[in-house]
Amino acid sequence: MPDFMLPRAIIFIRVCGAAIIFWFLQLFQKKEKVSISDLGLMAIASVLGIAMNQIMFFEGLNLSTPINSSIIMVGVPINVILFSWILRGETLDKIKILGIILGTIGAVSLIIGGGTLNLSRNTMLGNLLNFINASSYALFMVLIKPMMMKYRPLTVMRWVFLFGALVVIPFTAPVFVKTDFHAIPWNIWFNIAYIILFTTVIAYFLNNYSLVHISPTTNSAFIYIQPVIAGTLSILSGKDQLRFHFMIPAILIFTGVYLVSIYKQAGSIDPEI
Repeated sequence: MPDFMLPRAIIFIRVCGAAIIFWFLQLFQKKEKVSISDLGLMAIASVLGIAMNQIMFFEGLNLSTPINSSIIMVGVPINVILFSWILRGETLDKIKILGIILGTIGAVSLIIGGGTLNLSRNTMLGNLLNFINASSYALFMVLIKPMMMKYRPLTVMRWVFLFGALVVIPFTAPVFVKTDFHAIPWNIWFNIAYIILFTTVIAYFLNNYSLVHISPTTNSAFIYIQPVIAGTLSILSGKDQLRFHFMIPAILIFTGVYLVSIYKQAGSIDPEI
């Protein structure tokens, strides 16, 4: 983006491509009947976790900065804790809260270490869209948890992406059809294929499949590891150097994730972990 495809064209091909793949894979699995009420809940979840998540993120990033967007997305685990408490009655465990706080401090410190935070009026709308994105995805995780426990993960994913595609098509198809496909070189097509297969199909499937075994709070805490992985890959590829400011945030992040996802198991085992 934007040399070969505009953001909304990427959203179109990403969501629709993933929907096609999930429905194709469903052909190799025994059919599973889903109740009308659960289909309605999946439709609501798809609007939050697919349509709003994709559109708000790309539009928010376009009107804000990468630093601002990254920091706001760090708020996902915090929103998950609040929604889990409000909708599912999940206990606000002090250890989990401490882990979220440490992870947030570490992630924000690591992100700001690579740039500056911009809170000017020019980025206000973009920041708001990113906040809506973070909140909608957090609510999506809390709502989809019961569905993942009730149905096969592939069944849930095919319906969620179908509903998501139906919502995003009116907003993205007009931009997609105007794309000059002949001008896209092969290496860019491979990038697009990677976006569809790895960062959408596999990432969404594994992320939601994990909800069968862990709580939305624990799941969302792993978002803190993303900047650590990105920083490590940048160092290994020679695009960055190991600096002192990378080490302390990394320690805070891993400590936070440990407290949220592992520490509880050392005492009384919580089935929601």
